[in-house]
This record gives sequence, structure tokens and C-alpha cells, in this order.
Amino acid sequence: MERWFRSLKSECLNHLILFGRRSLEKAVREYVEHYHAERNHQGLGNELIEPTAGIGSQAGEIECHERFGGMLKFYHRRAA
Repeated sequence: MERWFRSLKSECLNHLILFGRRSLEKAVREYVEHYHAERNHQGLGNELIEPTAGIGSQAGEIECHERFGGMLKFYHRRAA
């Protein structure tokens, strides 16, 4: 759990200016979605924890999705 909190702080919270509890909750919610569905994990062989359908396709155009105005980025191929 300590490692997860360190990732949350270093990859997300240290780069934001938060205005109250709601903005903190939104930031944590967005980071959790990114962490589980879009971020590669070295301990899992650079795989995703919960990949969505169509992720990992070998054909198709590469797309970039961003969170927090580009602070968190995720690249994948569009499902054919």
C-alpha cells in the first residue's frame, strides 16, 4: 500500500493544485482509473491490471489518451 501511495503522490498529486475535498477526490478517482486500466506495471511484466476490450491489438492506428491535461498519458491501438 505504501508503494501505491508513493505512486499516487509522485505521478499525480505533486503536480496539481487542489481546491478542497472534491478536487482531491476527483484527482484520486481519475488516477485510480488510469492506474488500473491504462498504466503498465513492471511487476506484472509490463501488463495492465484490468485491460479493457480491444487493448493490445496488433493492427490499427495508435491513439493517445490524456488525463489531467496531458499529465497522465496512455497510448494504444484502436481495435480493428
